[in-house]
Order: sequence, then C-alpha cells, then structure tokens
Amino acid sequence: MPGRVAGSDVIVDDKSEASQIYNRGWYGTPQSGGTLKLDMTEALYLLETNRLEIFDASKAIDFMKLMRLGNRALPGFEIRYLVYRDLRSRGYIVKGNGGIADFRVFPRGGTPSKSTSRWWVFALSERSLFKLEEILQNLNTSRGLRKDILLAIVDEEGDVTYYEVRTTTPSGKHRSTVSWTAEGLFTGDRVMIFDSEIVKKIHNDHFYGKPLGDKLQLSLIESTYLMGRGKLVLKNARSGRSMSLEQLKKYARKVQRDFDLRLRAYEDLRTKGLIVKTGFKYGSHFRAYEGDPDKMHARFLVHAVPAGYSAIWPEVSRAIRLAHGVRKEILFCKVGEREVDYIKLSRCRP
Repeated sequence: MPGRVAGSDVIVDDKSEASQIYNRGWYGTPQSGGTLKLDMTEALYLLETNRLEIFDASKAIDFMKLMRLGNRALPGFEIRYLVYRDLRSRGYIVKGNGGIADFRVFPRGGTPSKSTSRWWVFALSERSLFKLEEILQNLNTSRGLRKDILLAIVDEEGDVTYYEVRTTTPSGKHRSTVSWTAEGLFTGDRVMIFDSEIVKKIHNDHFYGKPLGDKLQLSLIESTYLMGRGKLVLKNARSGRSMSLEQLKKYARKVQRDFDLRLRAYEDLRTKGLIVKTGFKYGSHFRAYEGDPDKMHARFLVHAVPAGYSAIWPEVSRAIRLAHGVRKEILFCKVGEREVDYIKLSRCRP
C-alpha cells in the first residue's frame, strides 16, 4: 500500500487501502475525504513489517530514510519507535497520546472505538533521569482521568523494561499507646538501655531497637523519635551529663547529613502504624512491617528522598530489582515541606 510523506506525517490517499489499514489494526487517523494520516512512528512500523511503501516526492524511501525524517520531526524518535514496536508486537493497539504521555495503550481485545485506553506510556532512554516531581505531576493528572502509568525504559541494546508507577499510602496495624519512659546511655553511634523490664516493654511490645543480651540498642533515629515524644531521657557516656533532644539531633546531623530527611520519613511511617527498621542490608533507608516483625516479613523497602529528587535509571532499576528479588515493594518517600508522599514502582510485563 502506498503512502506519501507530508511534513511530519505520512498520508495514504487511496480510500480503500486507507480503510483497510485503519480497520485491521487501528493505525492512523481517518481524514475527511477518506484518506488516512499516519504519524511517523506508525508509518515506520508499517514499513518495517512490509505493509506500506512510502514515497517522498515520488521517490520510494527506505527504513533508514524514514527514520531520519522521524528524528528530524521529533526528538527521541528512535526511543519512541522502539517502545511502540515492542507494544505492537505484544498485540496491543497503540495510539499517540497527544498530551503528556507518549502513547495510549488499549487492553487486549479493546479498540479506540469501543473501549478506553488502559495505560499512558512514557518512552524513556536508560540514560534519561528519573525525576520524582515530574512523575508525581503525571500521576496526579492520570489519576483524575483514571489511567494507569507505565514507564517504558529502553536500554542500550534496544530492549524495553516496563515499570508500573502509582502513588500509595502504606499503613500498618501497630498503633498501641506507649506508657513508659526509658533511661538511655548515648554511646556515640547508638543508645543503650540497661533496665531489663523497660527493655521488654520497648522491644517486645513496641518493636523498637534490637536486643543485646538483656540490654537494648536503639538507633539514632529511634532515639530521636522517642525523645521527641517524651519517652526517652539520655546521658552522654563520655561526660555522664544529661543530653537534650537538640544535642542529639545536632550530633546525628553531623554524622548523617540527611538525618532530618530520614527522621521525617520514619515519623510518618510510624504514625501510619508501621514497624520501621533499617534497610541497610537491602540498600534502602528503611524496611517497614505491617505487624509483628517476628511473625511476618517486611512488606516495604523505603527510600526517603527530598523534593526535586532525581536519579539515573540504572540506580532506580537496581533498587526495584533488589526489592523484587527479596519479595518486597520499593517505595520512594518524597519528604516535602508539609507533606510526605509515597510512590511505588514495580516491574511488570504488559
């Protein structure tokens, strides 16, 4: 079937052939008079699959020439094409979005005339940046239109990896009231509690810290959290003097530059009823349990990040892969001035 280049589009003039292309695969957009307008992505796919012959000024052009035209018309065209090609090869109807996303993808068996799109798909190179604020804005827009978002990441070999992304509100079952006050010894890297009766209450009933024999060691974040709620008083192991909450925070900030960021995330997770432990062994800030850590595995790995956070995609991919490998969900916790937001990313096969 012949088509002709018209600016950044390809036009199929023959009415019967235009109708056949559209009705058999929902390619292009029908025009008045019965012609069909294809964007460069659709045209290149039809050319590659030998369903379309394309002419530019009466001269037939090949795949390379059309790829060059597509790149002139649209930055990142080759990335878009590889994602479009992959989705079409999986049997999906794919249309340009005409808005914030690159494509609309319809459910299997669905068509633009009978069903709404299932996903908004963003085509990205592995060299592009993971920009949290941009993703949150897109999620807010898509949620209002009841669309799910897929991020399609194209690697150096042209393979496409898909990530489903959504906002979430994690929650747990632990909301018991703390009725004790503990005395702790600040040792520099952590806080030690020696009263065995208090240790049982702190750890067994509320899951703070980790036992060391009949003693308990608390992290700096746990200690700060408890001091801020009047449940812990401290003495400095070196001087023997009492320590204030501000002195503890000052020290913590010195040894951990993002301490305030982590503390905000920790406080929010605890407020939501989750049991929060370090996620160091999993390469994240925290692991979070919905209930008793002795009876269940952590559901979430949580990474606390500031507003405006960005990262390279290989780092994000590594975090998602690791979480999946240990059967946990990875959450990016954006700590803003007033609110804390959570984004969940999971690898998927559309």
